[in-house]
Amino acid sequence: MSVSTLHALSSLRSGSVGRFAETLHSWLGRIGVIVAPPILRIALAVPFFKSGLTRWDGFLSLSPSTAFLFENMFKLHIFGGEYPFPMPIVVAHLVGMAEITLPILLVLGLGTRFVALGLLTMTGIIQLTVPEGWANFHLPWASMALAIMALGPGRLSLDAALSTVAKRAFGKTK
Repeated sequence: MSVSTLHALSSLRSGSVGRFAETLHSWLGRIGVIVAPPILRIALAVPFFKSGLTRWDGFLSLSPSTAFLFENMFKLHIFGGEYPFPMPIVVAHLVGMAEITLPILLVLGLGTRFVALGLLTMTGIIQLTVPEGWANFHLPWASMALAIMALGPGRLSLDAALSTVAKRAFGKTK
């Protein structure tokens, strides 16, 4: 390589390439802040909503298979023992309602951090029920719920829209 080529490469590295890298880095950060929260919300909502759909035979009518699972099959694995769910039919109804309601709220971005906490709690209980699912399912769900709780709902959410409306209506508050 000639001296002029080396000089040109050196100036690219320190000048325009450096500025390009900084601009790209900044742009990726701005896009990520907008896109990541709704994608995380959808990714976490889908498995819970799909599970919730299997729990019902019509409006508020628990499916027989769900009742059977909670009464006979699902056990809490705690301290090396297996324990039945207390009030299994009541728990089955609560789980079924939560698996439908919480994902819808999460996708809409309404009460997002509280909804993510609810799904994180459900994930913990699911872990106690199906301990072998940790690596493939529960860890990613818990990670997404924690990320949503940390990042918040993002700009593309009802929480953000309601916050904007409230600030306009009641003035900016700290």
